[in-house]
Amino acid sequence: MIDFYAMGSPNVVKIYLALEEMGLDYNVRPIDVFGGAQFADEFKKLNPNAKVPVIVDRDGPGGKPYTVFESGAILIYLAEKTHKFLPKDGAARYDVLQWMMVQMTGVGPMFGQFVHFVRFAPKGNDYSVDRYRTQARRVLETLEGRLSTTTWLGGAEYSIADMATWPWARLVPMLLGPESAKEYPKLTEWAARIGERPAAQRAVKHTDDVRAKTTAFDKAQPDMMDKVFGRGAYKAA
Repeated sequence: MIDFYAMGSPNVVKIYLALEEMGLDYNVRPIDVFGGAQFADEFKKLNPNAKVPVIVDRDGPGGKPYTVFESGAILIYLAEKTHKFLPKDGAARYDVLQWMMVQMTGVGPMFGQFVHFVRFAPKGNDYSVDRYRTQARRVLETLEGRLSTTTWLGGAEYSIADMATWPWARLVPMLLGPESAKEYPKLTEWAARIGERPAAQRAVKHTDDVRAKTTAFDKAQPDMMDKVFGRGAYKAA
């Protein structure tokens, strides 16, 4: 059994998707991020960086409980635990890993910053909004090019590279406008294929369920929002 510390962000959705695709038993333990639960000492013993997702595998290496944080590390851990969705060796393995890293270092950070400056930052951040919109589009062009030559991001087989990227890619029409579907047709078709998978549909449902149990960002206290984003009284400089 796996304890899954979760909320509703794309980085958490990818773990929902992996757990469902791999057929693993798990318990969801909602973490109220906009209520500040990630800053509790008990949670920081699991992840000193005070972020979700986190899993605790009660049947970890050597049959002992093992904690994993950071979504990319969790995906690799689960894939190797189940021997699914990550080739064992050779070029196929590295193809999957490098395209998963495109998500970890490109898609997630660029879209995350874009959303932050559009939704949470004060007015007057045109440079930041333009920069991160541009960087988000640049990485989408890279994904579009990849999917013009392969069925899945990692190659011929569905993998953790797809699971990592889909939670962000499925939001592109909402974040960049519905016309973006025409700009990235291969990416749009790929995202739709994943969205039709039963595991993806269950992942979305579970995400909606955990969101109902945690504080929405627009309901959070102003001081907690400052703490979450490291601003106001909590800024470092």
